[in-house]
Amino acid sequence: MAEKEVKGYYMCVVCGYLYKPEKGDPGRNIPPGTPFEELPDTWCCPVCGTPKKRFKFVE
Repeated sequence: MAEKEVKGYYMCVVCGYLYKPEKGDPGRNIPPGTPFEELPDTWCCPVCGTPKKRFKFVE
């Protein structure tokens, strides 16, 4: 199965952490391949704890 090509990432506006769908967030049981839009609303930045709604899309 071919993976979807990533055209950009979502960045935490507080600390600059980039959520990369191809890596997921193993520390929070988010498997690789999980699109940002499918993260639970309770997900937050693993570095600084900023809520998901404070991330912005960057290319």
